[in-house]
Amino acid sequence: MATHVITGAGSGIGEVLAERLLARGDELYLFARDAGRAKELADRFPGARTLVGDLANPDRLSWALEHQTLPERVDSLLHVAGVVDLGGVGELTTRTWTNTLAVNLVAPAELTRLLLPQLRASRGHVVFVNSGAGLNAGPNWSAYAASKHGLKALADSLRAEEHANGVRVTSVYPGRTATAMQVKVHQQEGKEYDAARWIEAGSVASTVLHAIDLPRDAEINDITVRPGR
Repeated sequence: MATHVITGAGSGIGEVLAERLLARGDELYLFARDAGRAKELADRFPGARTLVGDLANPDRLSWALEHQTLPERVDSLLHVAGVVDLGGVGELTTRTWTNTLAVNLVAPAELTRLLLPQLRASRGHVVFVNSGAGLNAGPNWSAYAASKHGLKALADSLRAEEHANGVRVTSVYPGRTATAMQVKVHQQEGKEYDAARWIEAGSVASTVLHAIDLPRDAEINDITVRPGR
């Protein structure tokens, strides 16, 4: 039985990953921003455990986890949570920049740092669910794309640093995926949302599972997933 820590399990890709991993009998630790959200996740995924910490306040994650029981080993750390706020460089405030970078980049770095001993003990796997915006930045996507470009750098550096410890690191770059975040993006863009045009969350989840289930003789560094219709 493998042990997984997942952020963003409340909806979309993270929710599907939690469902599938729980169904196959693995042990889950689901990250929640507060106690109320933790209860919702515990009710939604019977048998899963929760960890409480606000990704928007990464400076407090160390303190928060010190007061909770952590797994002794982590076979995979799945960074799925993220936020997006669109706008031109001339419009975005420092509040938007700071929150976007905190949730999408600094918190994953800090959570990885805090769980590295458990990942090393199990020769585990860190998966960063990035974005197509982590490879190419378009107009009005500066804050989100910057956070995701940074996430790619984090993954690349971590991979080089931890290879000798047997820790695998994978970045997944999905195109537009039919999730609640995509609904918000369309609202910000002023466009009509049609889920049938985009990748299903389950397809991205299958990609993540393929990476973490790969035999130990191989490692997938980067996976780009694009809408197929």
